[in-house]
Amino acid sequence: MGFEFKKRGALAIFAGALVASGCAAAGESKAPPQEPLEVVTDQGVRRFVVEIADTEAEREKGLMFRQKMAPDQGMLFEFPNSAERSFWMKNTYLPLDIIYIGADGRIVSIARRAAPFSEAPIPSYGAATGVLEINGGLAEELGIEPGDLIRHPFFKTAG
Repeated sequence: MGFEFKKRGALAIFAGALVASGCAAAGESKAPPQEPLEVVTDQGVRRFVVEIADTEAEREKGLMFRQKMAPDQGMLFEFPNSAERSFWMKNTYLPLDIIYIGADGRIVSIARRAAPFSEAPIPSYGAATGVLEINGGLAEELGIEPGDLIRHPFFKTAG
């Protein structure tokens, strides 16, 4: 009887470990939510698929530790209020264009080709509710400028 109990106990522990490891693996493989976003420029509409960073933890991590990003991808940081913003590039391998966006969806300013790993603050130079990060140099290549419109449901008048 003692052997049977030990055997069943060991099986229960083994099964529990499998379930726990399966849950951990499922949590790790979960892809971040992605949404379409458009930038309306004088040269046309530029389309991106962006990850959303709308919690404090997601905003703190951002694109840190990423080694590559497709040219049509980015990250949209969503904030609960409009305020002066400042980002940095700590632990960020990719040069980025950091695009500060007002509550109305208009681009406030662009920090072009922010230097990887720099801890220097990169200010918005105006109130921003959202921040779009894309590959460095892409804003210039696509003709994205301050005053252009970002279309995404997060912005009030971006339609």
